[in-house]
Amino acid sequence: MIKILSIGNSFSQDAQRYLYEVAKNRGDQIKTANLYIGGCSLETHYDNMRYNKANYLFEFNGKSTGLMVSISQALLSDEWDVVTFQQVSRFSGDYQTYQPYLTELANYVKKFCPNAKIYMHQTWAYQDGSAHMQNSEKYSTAVEMFEDIKKSYQQACKEINATGIIPSGQALIRAIQTGIEVAHRDGLHVSLGVGRYLLALTWYKSLVGGDITNDNFNDFDQPVTPEQRKIVIDAVNWAILNN
Repeated sequence: MIKILSIGNSFSQDAQRYLYEVAKNRGDQIKTANLYIGGCSLETHYDNMRYNKANYLFEFNGKSTGLMVSISQALLSDEWDVVTFQQVSRFSGDYQTYQPYLTELANYVKKFCPNAKIYMHQTWAYQDGSAHMQNSEKYSTAVEMFEDIKKSYQQACKEINATGIIPSGQALIRAIQTGIEVAHRDGLHVSLGVGRYLLALTWYKSLVGGDITNDNFNDFDQPVTPEQRKIVIDAVNWAILNN
């Protein structure tokens, strides 16, 4: 069994919604947990760590438990195999906002979970034409935004000596470029069907491995068509190969 803990926000919530169920459907045993605060930045995670604040809604296997916990409580609650970090979307392309918080958080995780592998969860760009993109002072297109995101996550991975990057942003932009017309639900978060399915497969392929070519998971909150499924699977395989 692979045990995965995310110190995240709504983007890791999106990623974990189907992850446990996708793995189960494929015959793999995993356990997923997400520390959720909407819009939480690495700086806020650091402050919560420093003062041991129980400000996180604890989500287990893609669903809320209703429990509020601290980072230390979550780290000590199990022997985690993987711990993930990510930056909040509005700062994701600016590496100056990652430090010194990310290094301090990584050291904290290593103290409590010395055997856990640390992964950076590469987040994604805003939807082209959305209000979020229109209000951006720095970017005019998703491709332009994602280029900075990609560079920031590569630098983050290197600086904390992370095991790897989960290329969610890369997979999402590839899926959009190859035929998924709407992958976001509000210009910011991914759609409840195809978007979250893409993230689940990206995490599954990155952390569990195995061939997803014929994946047939179908218990979605919104329908996913056979055509969308093929585009998503191809995009995930491409992103993993080109990560």
